[in-house]
Formats: sequence, C-alpha cells, structure tokens
Amino acid sequence: MSEKVIEVKNISFSYSKDSPLIFENISFSVEKGDILCVLGPNGTGKTTLIKTLNKIHEINDGEILIDGKNIKKLSYSDISKYIGYIPQGHVPSFPFTVFDVVLMGRSPYISLTSSPKLRDKKIASDALKTLGIYHMKDKEYTNLSGGERQLVFLARVLAQEPDVLILDEPTNHLDFGNQIRLLQILEQLSNLGLAIIMSSHYPDHAFLSANKVAIMKDKTFLGFGSPEEVLTESNLKETYGIDVELIELDNGRKICIPIKSNFKLEMDNYASKYQSKKE
Repeated sequence: MSEKVIEVKNISFSYSKDSPLIFENISFSVEKGDILCVLGPNGTGKTTLIKTLNKIHEINDGEILIDGKNIKKLSYSDISKYIGYIPQGHVPSFPFTVFDVVLMGRSPYISLTSSPKLRDKKIASDALKTLGIYHMKDKEYTNLSGGERQLVFLARVLAQEPDVLILDEPTNHLDFGNQIRLLQILEQLSNLGLAIIMSSHYPDHAFLSANKVAIMKDKTFLGFGSPEEVLTESNLKETYGIDVELIELDNGRKICIPIKSNFKLEMDNYASKYQSKKE
C-alpha cells in the first residue's frame, strides 16, 4: 500500500483578492520514494506553487494535506519536521562554519532556551557524512563554491529529518557536472524513502531522475504523470513554443533535443541604422 506524504487537492492561489490567479485547479500527490519534477516556462508559477506546499504562501482554495493533516492547521515548526525546503538562489550572510550551518537544521526540535544536544550534533554529522562532505565541517560557509554551498544546505535540510524535500530549481547556478551529481544524490535519497519535489527548467532532468512529472502552463497543469506519458514532443512544443525531438539512447533513457526553427527577427531597420552609423 502506498504512503502519500503530500496530497494537493484542487488548490488555487493569488496574491490578493483583487489580483489575478497565479494558478488554479491543481491536484497531485507524492508518496515515499517519489521524485516529482515540475517543469514550465518562466513566470508560470512554479516557485509560487512550491511556496504554498510549505505555507510560505497560503492558498485561496482547496486543500494541502501533509501526512494526512491539513497544512492550515500546522504550525511552521510542525511543517519543518515534515518538509525540508531549499529555496532558489540562497545567499549566505554570515561566516558560520559548515557544521554550524547544518546544525541549524535541528532548530525545529530545539526550544529557544535550549542548546543542541549530543543527538542533534550526531544527526548533523551524519548528514554531512551522507553527502560526503564531512571533511568540510570546519570551513566557513561563505568561502565555499556554489556547488559546495548547495550540498551543505542540502545537509542542513537532511538534519531536519523530513519526510519530503522541496527544492526550487536546485541545479540553478551549478555547472554541468555538479548538476548531474546533485540529481544523482536526490535519486539516492529517494531510494532511502524520502519524497522529493523539485522545479526545473530542463526536461532532461526529469528523464534523469524523476518518476513523476508535472508541466505548468496557463495557470494549471498541462500534464501530470510519468516522464514517458507527459514529456511528449507535442507537450513540450506547446509548453516552450519550440520544436523538440525526443531521442532514446542505447540505455533506454530519453533526451530532449531543441530544433532550430526558421524564426528570423525583423532587423531591416536596425541594419540600416547600424550601416549608416558606420558610414
């Protein structure tokens, strides 16, 4: 029997009663071990959707259930015990050590008048070891590369011992190698039973690591299901406005290839101005 850790039922969101809806009628669920990749063009509401899943934004209508509990009835501390969240473009402010940054992940379990216990420190150390970065524990967080910081922040989230990891464009600003390494880490974490929800700009990331895909467009889901069901050439063309070709590799994995179109800018006016300027 599957274990749903997040259920989303017909939710909608707008920033105020008088502003237009950012999205509407969205429903899905994730279970232990799932990796859901949310794709869609810029400005379609992927980040906003992700922020409703941990109550940073409160939905207008519908329900979000976390482990069967309505998110509206949960405190932020309670939510932090279920959900680990990595936002887009985290910028470090203070030169804490890597270990101290990861130890902060234990804050939902520590009262304001208490100090971290030996168990909390062991959990932080184990999170660093799980990601293979324990050797960095005494380094200053502010002196790390973008890829290293992303791993440290992931270790901090793992120290929360959540059931769900939510990541907003986790590969943003990472080089090609670190993108693939991070996706492999997420896949291994899902094999341990964590449910993972991430947004991405790259359909190939869904083929690489996800077992569920959602495409957001025009305020709702254009499709939801397995990568093979949802990531079709017609769906991708409708989503991004370009022709694509899906190619299956020898190992069975598909890749998405954009096709250059005959689109040409009307540049006659610019060209004549540029030429006259040179003369």
